[in-house]
Amino acid sequence: MFSDAGLGDAVLWETFTADTLENVQAAATDPIIVWMTRRELPPGRRCPAADADTGRMKLSRPLSWFLLAFGAWSWVIWTTFVKNLWKDGSGLAFDAAGDPTAYFWVHLTLAVTSFLLGTGVGAIGFRSLRHLRGEQAAAAESSVTPAGK
Repeated sequence: MFSDAGLGDAVLWETFTADTLENVQAAATDPIIVWMTRRELPPGRRCPAADADTGRMKLSRPLSWFLLAFGAWSWVIWTTFVKNLWKDGSGLAFDAAGDPTAYFWVHLTLAVTSFLLGTGVGAIGFRSLRHLRGEQAAAAESSVTPAGK
């Protein structure tokens, strides 16, 4: 059953197929099993399967810029939308007494969700650009040879 799997895979398999909660907790806290499991899994691997594709994903520079621009655009658009929603005089967002209506709450929830998603997408683009810049600097440093050699 474990022909291509390492010792860590067998330990994980035994941990997940334990018959009682006590066995699972004991296996999860046993220092030898934890050491063997961590030692057998290469860095960056989350899945113990030998044939899993768990390498880091690398985004291209244009895609990274697009994600960053989308995050910024989301903030500009939805900030304007919330300002207009707050100043709404048509009676949709606020009733005659000045209390917020369901329309207001639904659209405010939509805007907040879009803020959060735009921030997340923009952060992914920013982190990818920062990583690509670091790789480019490392490649430039490794290609420079010392003057005395």
